[in-house]
Amino acid sequence: MKKFPKILQCDKRGQIVIPKDIRRELGIDEGTGFWLYTITDEGILLKKISMPELSSNRAIIEELKSKADKIDVKEENIDKSIEDYKKTKEGNLDLI
Repeated sequence: MKKFPKILQCDKRGQIVIPKDIRRELGIDEGTGFWLYTITDEGILLKKISMPELSSNRAIIEELKSKADKIDVKEENIDKSIEDYKKTKEGNLDLI
């Protein structure tokens, strides 16, 4: 794993490209699914998922919270983001 951050820019459509070396390291192929979390006041987090995990939202959220310090994300911002999302029309963590 690289010890330095990569700087990426999004294009005019809001898309970013995950660098090839990172895709190889994480086993990301075409069609790989991700959870996209918006972390209030901090940014976004992508978490690679496998198909069996799609039905276990609570487990993924708890894992994210347990590793919040390690990834330098405030746990209260995760909770706030979840509560804000529950207020939306969709109101649940579904695959987009």
